[in-house]
Amino acid sequence: MVMGAAEDNVRSPDLVTAKAAMTRLRLAGFTAVRITSNWLPGLVAPTANELRVLENVEAAARLSGVKVVVSVYHPGSRTTPLDATAQGEFAQYTAALARALPSFDDVIVGNEPNLNRFWLPQFAGDGSNASAPAYLQLLARTYDALKAVDPGVRVWGGALAPRGSDRPGGIRPTSSPTAFIKALGVAYRASGRTLPVMDGLTFHPYPDNSSQSPDVPHPRSTSIGLADYDKLVALLGEAFDGTAQQGSSLPILYDEFGIEAIVPDGKKSLYTGTEPTTTRPVDERRQAAAYDLGLRLAFCQPTVAGILLFHSEDERALLSWQSGVYYADGTPKASFWAVRDSLERARGGSIARCDGAALDVKLTNLRFPGPREFLAGKRDTRFRCSYDCSWELVATRTTTGAVAARVRGHGRYRRTIVASLKGRRLGRAPVRLSLTVVHPVNPGTPMTRESGELRPA
Repeated sequence: MVMGAAEDNVRSPDLVTAKAAMTRLRLAGFTAVRITSNWLPGLVAPTANELRVLENVEAAARLSGVKVVVSVYHPGSRTTPLDATAQGEFAQYTAALARALPSFDDVIVGNEPNLNRFWLPQFAGDGSNASAPAYLQLLARTYDALKAVDPGVRVWGGALAPRGSDRPGGIRPTSSPTAFIKALGVAYRASGRTLPVMDGLTFHPYPDNSSQSPDVPHPRSTSIGLADYDKLVALLGEAFDGTAQQGSSLPILYDEFGIEAIVPDGKKSLYTGTEPTTTRPVDERRQAAAYDLGLRLAFCQPTVAGILLFHSEDERALLSWQSGVYYADGTPKASFWAVRDSLERARGGSIARCDGAALDVKLTNLRFPGPREFLAGKRDTRFRCSYDCSWELVATRTTTGAVAARVRGHGRYRRTIVASLKGRRLGRAPVRLSLTVVHPVNPGTPMTRESGELRPA
């Protein structure tokens, strides 16, 4: 799974500033970042200034070992690309970005097209959904343009908000993700298209407010949260199964998931404005617990390709998001260490036990002691595991098959583990070492490797 943050703080015209922000993000345990690039009417390629910013992000990410996902969208409903000219420009812009920055191989098309803030009109004069068919046209044009640049680019569609009113005559005309996905499927089938329009779906599974637990489902509403995975997969199947577009098997990326934390008194001077009453932020301990639960839920959902927290660092305006693990001045919150540990356990496959999950641990960098080392009493076996692992090292006498010594332990993924027989009485007969590893939480097939014959004395 991709586990990172949606964070534009790494965007900077100065490489040093971009690298510093990327380092903070990496120190918090994030190994991916989603950034944005805004298209405006008339643009068919990023401006020189925008390209410089994106190149700095690319360089900082490469130096920090961070994967970049780029979201291309227009900044608001006044610039919605509705006609063929605007959609063509948008597609050209996105293709030019991918051509200039080939390491950006994950591209999200649009942002929350089911909300009137980003897409108008949402409804036609007869009350039917208008945003989904129009967005489908934009998505198809951009998909084709990106694939012409590089067939390996992963094109992500959707970026849907988790709620919507579905009221054409309402004060705020929005479409629920349920209605939008259904309308998207109807439009795709009616188009007669024989190619896909996306390689995966991005989704924003925010809870109804930050005080609501991420595991609260919405079985009798059109909203979709983290606990509504089965509903989301069923909707995708209904919309696209049986067509050229993947449906129920379509990869899902949760590219925004945020829980706002209360700003403590000692940090209030960093922030401006007033917190909306509907946000209901929580203390930092509960923020960390909600992120841990969110990661556990996503980890066990089979078609979910990743989850990105929104953000890594707080925004200064209280009207916006204080959902980071850093305060607005870049200092860590109390939630920092707990979230970093949750991310590590998720990457190691140990954050949750999942029905049907079987992780096969692979041994890497394995080094048994050599004959001379072993004879001299140096009896450490060093190795790494591709996931978290339980390990067992056994010394067996080659003449009788009897076990001379056995040691066991646990290790974190990709960290050097030392299994030592130092001080164990092995006798004088030759032995062979056997190392076995298996996942401790979601066990798959154990892996065993053996040394050659070694003489203790």
